[in-house]
Amino acid sequence: MTDGLNTELLKTIVLAAEDKLAHDIVALDVHNLTPLTDYFVVMSGNNERQVKAIVDSIYEGVEEADFAIRNVEGKEGTRWILIDCYDVVVHVFLYSEREYYNLEKMWVDAPLVNIEEWIKK
Repeated sequence: MTDGLNTELLKTIVLAAEDKLAHDIVALDVHNLTPLTDYFVVMSGNNERQVKAIVDSIYEGVEEADFAIRNVEGKEGTRWILIDCYDVVVHVFLYSEREYYNLEKMWVDAPLVNIEEWIKK
C-alpha cells in the first residue's frame, strides 16, 4: 500500500463489512487514477436485507472510529449503495447489480489492495 493513504479507515470498512458477511470484498488503490479518493471498496450482499445490514455496519464502524462520512447515496434503494468517506468510497451492491455494473473491470488499472490478512478465514 502507498504511504500516507488512510489504511486504518480502509481496514475499519473491510472489518465492518466482513462482520455482516459481505461477499467478494475487493479494495482498489485508485489514488493515481482519480483525484476524488484513494480507495474504492466493492462488495456485495445476497439480498436487500443483507446489503442494508452491511451498509449499517460500515456506517456505524466508521463513525465509532471517528472517521468522517461525506455522503451516502442510494440508501432508499438497497440495490447499490455508495458510502463516501472522503479517502475511501465504498460500493455495496446486490449481487446481480454488481455483475451488471462491473466496477472492477472499469478500474482494471487500479492495483488490488491486499486485505486478506484482515478477513476472517
